[in-house]
Amino acid sequence: MQPFDKLLYARRAAVLKALGHPARLFMVDALAQGERCVNELTQMVGLDVSTVSKHLLVLKEAGIVRDERRGKQVFYTLRVPCVVNFFSCVESVLGR
Repeated sequence: MQPFDKLLYARRAAVLKALGHPARLFMVDALAQGERCVNELTQMVGLDVSTVSKHLLVLKEAGIVRDERRGKQVFYTLRVPCVVNFFSCVESVLGR
C-alpha cells in the first residue's frame, strides 16, 4: 500500500463534499442525461436561479461539471460522467 498522500485524500474529500447536497446530486443526475442550461435546472430542482448557480459553481470548482456561455445563457455538462456510477454504489449501500 502507498504511503498516506494527504493532498490526494483532501482532493477526494473535496469531490465528495461537492456531491454532498441533495440538490447537487439531482443536478448531476439531470446532467447525466445531457447538457442543461441554468434555467432548465432551476425549473427542474425548484430553487431560485441564484441558489442553482451557487450549487453549479461548487460542482464546477470540484471538477465535476463544465460550463459554456452562449449569449446570455450558461449551459452545463458533466466533465466526468463516471461520477454517476458512484450513485449505483451508494444505492447498493442504501439497499442493505
